[in-house]
Amino acid sequence: MALSDSIKPTAQGKVRDLYDLGDKLLFVASDRISAFDYVLQDSIPFKGEVLTRLSLFWFDLLQSVAPNHLISADVVDLPVDFKPFANELAGRFMLVKKATMFPVECIVRGYLSGSGLKEYERLGTVSGVALPPGLLNSSMLPKPLYSPSTKAEIGEHDVNISFDDTIALVGEQDAQALRELSLSVYAAAREYAAQRGIIIADTKFEFGRVDGQIILADEVLTPDSSRFWPLDMYGPGRDQPSFDKQYVRDWLKANWDMQGAPPRLPAEVIEATSAKYIQAYELLTGEEFVPQRAPHSYPK
Repeated sequence: MALSDSIKPTAQGKVRDLYDLGDKLLFVASDRISAFDYVLQDSIPFKGEVLTRLSLFWFDLLQSVAPNHLISADVVDLPVDFKPFANELAGRFMLVKKATMFPVECIVRGYLSGSGLKEYERLGTVSGVALPPGLLNSSMLPKPLYSPSTKAEIGEHDVNISFDDTIALVGEQDAQALRELSLSVYAAAREYAAQRGIIIADTKFEFGRVDGQIILADEVLTPDSSRFWPLDMYGPGRDQPSFDKQYVRDWLKANWDMQGAPPRLPAEVIEATSAKYIQAYELLTGEEFVPQRAPHSYPK
């Protein structure tokens, strides 16, 4: 019997299932994939494990820059009720500290892409911050830009907000702390990734507070929360090849009118996306990705 048939999650996000254990939380990453704020019908083999193991890698690498919520990802530390599902959970769960989360997606952009590009083309700004004229699609920004957004419910859209809007949501002191932490984590990660041949074009962080301290939470610097571009193929003025779910977004834009539910993904898109996620993991960690379970055994 699968975990989902025996123990119902306390909450379910687009990708992760959350179990409230009282003094801590259990995060379980699924193989679900979302795009344009929709959870798609098809899952991506190994995706949940890639997201979890890559987050664990970054939490360890960046812990001197920002403390995080991780307690353990070892099956020996699973609570008693979850131990019968150790094989199912291996590689894709985290036991984490219970934090009071900030209602802000902390986005950092190093390059002009996505919704930031659209705003710049309309207004010459990103999140209300004026940028120099003449920037192109995928141009490197003069300096990394903090551009927060709201946190949307499933099926709704995140909305880019200004720094003043963030102050209104969380207060000036916390807004400044979130901005400084986000920029510091991004700078350290971008420098490391460049040495591994990957540009982190932009990324999204989430933070919470535990015992008065702001900590990095949820996932971090994964293909779901970031745009990863191959450094050796980079060129401004066009869309970039990527190691993230941009491949799925591009297929949907070419094959869906954005009306109604998204279409099913063809097998070749599913397989190629899985390969891109795994490639990102291997390039960034320097390790071969050896899955702990066969892909067909993963719950969607």
